[in-house]
Amino acid sequence: MRNTNNNDNDGRRGFPDEPPGWRTGPAWQEQRSRPGPLKATLAVALIAGLALVALRPELVIDRLTGKAGARQDARSAAPPAESVRPTAPPPALPPDQPTLQEPFRGSPALQWADGAAGIEVPEATALGGMSKEKVADALQKTKQFLVAANLDPATLRGERPAGALAILDPRQPEVPQLLERYLTKPTAQDTPVTVFTRFDPAEAGPVGDVVKVRGSMRVEKGDPGEVLVVTDYTFVHPLTKAKGGTSVQRTIVRRQITLALLDPARWETTRGRLQLREYQAEWSNVECEAADGFLHPQFPLDAPTGPAATGPAEDPYDRSTDIQGEGCRTITRS
Repeated sequence: MRNTNNNDNDGRRGFPDEPPGWRTGPAWQEQRSRPGPLKATLAVALIAGLALVALRPELVIDRLTGKAGARQDARSAAPPAESVRPTAPPPALPPDQPTLQEPFRGSPALQWADGAAGIEVPEATALGGMSKEKVADALQKTKQFLVAANLDPATLRGERPAGALAILDPRQPEVPQLLERYLTKPTAQDTPVTVFTRFDPAEAGPVGDVVKVRGSMRVEKGDPGEVLVVTDYTFVHPLTKAKGGTSVQRTIVRRQITLALLDPARWETTRGRLQLREYQAEWSNVECEAADGFLHPQFPLDAPTGPAATGPAEDPYDRSTDIQGEGCRTITRS
């Protein structure tokens, strides 16, 4: 959410020499600003075709075709870090079914980094009136936020994402209240999974302790006294049913989130905290439009629940474009 400029200087008691572009939240020395609309887009992709793979074991059984060797090659051929947005989706792999022992079989994520290691922090430089040290701190806090929101075991099993919330500025207009409503009174539209990755532990649990991660982080100059940390990451979570599950489903979550570091000389802000400016999210292999604040994996051979998928098929591993639109779509691979 971006604060807007208020050009009325009346009521700024005690700040006679405030610079142009001063930004405030609610009730800073009797002055109020009006927050702009929250920039959030939710796109939900629902798996289609996984049951076909499960019903055709010839697609997933190793034959004398070198498929086992191809999987080993995939494990060892890790791609370089994503310094810029890719221009195409990852190459196709031989269709392969994930197992409890190899939950990333047949997935481009097999080559991706494990967990927090996939969130690489770029080198900091002074920017927008902020020192190199302050920018470096904002980058590290952004990584901490992404880890706490998408990788922390407590967050994943549906507990309050306290670590992520502790990084956000409680003085940012409306956002703390908005996130609190998402967490305590979720609906299909106002849901915490737009920002935090959460599963119902009574329904599904992780397969192993590895989540595959790939993406990028960069710093941009915002308005005067503002530095933006722009992120785009995909998280691949292998899951199985909570009670004796033997099949594996990969829930693929992509998030584009922008956090802002503000200069206290120009903005109302809490030192050491970041403000949430924009967020977009999409996820695959889950029920569409769940209203209870959790992502619900759709396991192989389970009857689909929620609204039917519509629109053109999409590759959930394709990071070459921005997240597109809203609604339920089919996907080309899992």
